Amino acid sequence: MPSLTDLRADRAPCPPDFNLAGHVLGRAKDDPDKIALAILSLSGSERWSYGRLERTVLGLAAALRDRGLAEGDRVLMRLGNTVEFPLVYLASIAAGLVPVPTSAQLTAEEAGKLAADLAPALIVAGAGVALPAGCPCPVLPEDDLHAMAEAPPMAPVPGDPDRPAYIVYTSGTSGSPRGVVHAHRAIWARQMMMAGWYGLGPADRLLHAGAFNWTYTLGTGLMDPWTMGATALIPAAGVTAAQLPLLLKRHDATIFAAAPGVYRQMLRAPMPALPKLRHGLSAGEKMPAVTRRAWQEATGKAVHEAFGMSEISTFLSGCPDRPAPEGTLGFVQPGRCVALLDPEGQPVPRGTPGTIAVAADDPGLMLRYLNAAEETRARFTADGAWFLTGDLGEMDGSGAIAYLGRDDDMMNAGGFRVSPIEVETVLAHHPQIAEAAAVEVAAKEGASIIAAFYTGAPVPGDELAAYAAEHLARYKCPRLFVHLEALPKSPNGKLMRRKIRTDYETTHDQA
Repeated sequence: MPSLTDLRADRAPCPPDFNLAGHVLGRAKDDPDKIALAILSLSGSERWSYGRLERTVLGLAAALRDRGLAEGDRVLMRLGNTVEFPLVYLASIAAGLVPVPTSAQLTAEEAGKLAADLAPALIVAGAGVALPAGCPCPVLPEDDLHAMAEAPPMAPVPGDPDRPAYIVYTSGTSGSPRGVVHAHRAIWARQMMMAGWYGLGPADRLLHAGAFNWTYTLGTGLMDPWTMGATALIPAAGVTAAQLPLLLKRHDATIFAAAPGVYRQMLRAPMPALPKLRHGLSAGEKMPAVTRRAWQEATGKAVHEAFGMSEISTFLSGCPDRPAPEGTLGFVQPGRCVALLDPEGQPVPRGTPGTIAVAADDPGLMLRYLNAAEETRARFTADGAWFLTGDLGEMDGSGAIAYLGRDDDMMNAGGFRVSPIEVETVLAHHPQIAEAAAVEVAAKEGASIIAAFYTGAPVPGDELAAYAAEHLARYKCPRLFVHLEALPKSPNGKLMRRKIRTDYETTHDQA
């Protein structure tokens, strides 16, 4: 049986005249007084009704167009962790513009490189957020937005669902960020997550632990609850992980979403009873099994993970109705078509490793990489039928997919390909190890070996070697153990194995 799951018959086509922001705000007319957003702190909350949200977004949209911006113009967002971030994002899309959300942590030099690639018509700037070096276009201060929102609202601009709606930047294989251009239909595709991951309905109150200006929060924490007519709960700037359990309880959150690291931080103190919480959601990186078990023991609630990437968002997940089997990413979300392919682009048999691929007609798939036609073509099979994620997986008989790591992260030990995830999972269970990264590094004798870099308490290497030998085949066991104060991660929390390898090899003589 080939490792292919085709559920495309389960999805409805996107309407022909469509606007992403209009779709997100569609529930506002059902109950304009319902709370769409609550910004939470220990001292209280700031609340936005659906009616206020719609009026503000569409007023801003009209004001942006009144500045002379034309449909398709790009708006570079340099905003901090404030509610203005999603407001500008939705307003730009409603007006037919193309917003580009970026991390507030970028330096002026980094932002300048993005601006040179992007050629924005406008930059919306928050206080204290670095602007692109040389600032190539007009700048709209965040403080001006409040007056602009009083403009008479405009209707969202309809059009082809395949036209560009927004651009996000992601790490490129060359080390330079690349713009991922998404269509308006991307929000339509996110409906496949509602049952396939979230278990989300209009009555839910979803608390997302991330900041407003994080794309994980923007999608899972805001756009998706609003699309469903649910209530989004976002911690105010300055709220700590230790304070989140109290906010979950006080505000009757029914679903909690966070990155794995937030779950770990919350578990450092006893958890209160959370009777209204149904389950948690996790994405961004693989949640260690020890963290999952600790959360379930502390709260009695399951955590459902999802796997995806900037080019398509999530497409594999567990959900309340179909939890992921232990050690897997979960199942293909309803409406999607996913396969594991060999180097020739053909589905491999189940139980065989292959490259995880998504059908090219998936409505959530990006339009292209900005200014990178060749790189765009390289991500598809020769016949154009499949988008290649660059991640390796293995599908079992039930259709669940286990993650085997990035194709360029896979290690070679004596002719055997070894997944770093498998080694890291074993080491993470050691009581003195907090986090681990398995990396293939060059050895002095001219060969390469598997090395384990870890945080936590230092442990003698022979003790860790014995521990690994208890749980792994010999060829999978690290031959070198290196203690670090912290493992390098990207701004979105992903482990940077390539940097670990480079840093180690440049500081050790390989001759």
